Amino acid sequence: MVLSSLSEPAKGRIARVDIGGLPVGGQTALAFHRFEGEVPFLPRMALEVWDTAPEDWPQPLADIYGAVWHDPVAWAEKAVTLGAEMLVLRLMGGGAKGDAKATAETAGVAAAVVEATGIPAVILGPGEPERDAEVGKAVAAALSGKHCFLGMAEEVNHRALGAAALGYGQGVIASSPIDVNLAKQLNVLLSRLGLEESAIIMDPTTGALGYGLEYSYTVFERIRLAALTQNDQKMQVPIIALVGGESWKTKESRAGEAELPGAGDRLTRGVLWEAVTGLTLALAGADILALRHPRSVQLLRTAFDSLSRT
Repeated sequence: MVLSSLSEPAKGRIARVDIGGLPVGGQTALAFHRFEGEVPFLPRMALEVWDTAPEDWPQPLADIYGAVWHDPVAWAEKAVTLGAEMLVLRLMGGGAKGDAKATAETAGVAAAVVEATGIPAVILGPGEPERDAEVGKAVAAALSGKHCFLGMAEEVNHRALGAAALGYGQGVIASSPIDVNLAKQLNVLLSRLGLEESAIIMDPTTGALGYGLEYSYTVFERIRLAALTQNDQKMQVPIIALVGGESWKTKESRAGEAELPGAGDRLTRGVLWEAVTGLTLALAGADILALRHPRSVQLLRTAFDSLSRT
């Protein structure tokens, strides 16, 4: 009764987005505020997979994936057994710039991973806008009909990635630096290409605990408030938070006990750093959390189940 009396109905609704058969979004209330409106899905949890063996992942992650990370299909299959609802496949090999053969081979890896696992996928390039566009176009064609989401679409490459997504029935991850206005501007540019809100997921940039989390929280929250309370249609798309990459590069999750005496063991620190970052951004409005450690998935799933019952 108390919660009902304090409820404030939303003016807008987040677009329901389908990622290879997995729905996200669709809510008319803030995260976990089921007393105010519809929150049809808990935040989805993805595990990150690379197409090449990472050279800088700390030992707690090597202990989990080291035996399979030279084989992206085996790695992806392991991620499924560890509780991933979806994959975030990062194509770090990415194909040498201008090398059509290498780019096609990279797209083939993406297709093999999606085919082997059968679960939804977000597929990201190596993190350089021009190469992200080249790889994204090849992946869009190789996975035609699978309705994956391709990234990163930024202002400088949004036309190429957006056109590929439109042509092959895919979606895009719209990535912007931690700024509400820039996030909206990119959504506007993508919509002008013809992409519907149901084909866009926002990446407003994630800052980990102690490394910009408060800025990310503020931007995520302001985006969600604009969508729901101001009925801003260009903000009414789901949000993805790339939690794992930011959390596991912090000193606190990488340093051994000798470097941080009294801080506890590295595995516990790393998992908690990732889980706390993920929980915070889920409360701010993230619909998808891209994680690296399966123990973080377990902790967050327990937390979300508890929050959904309150």
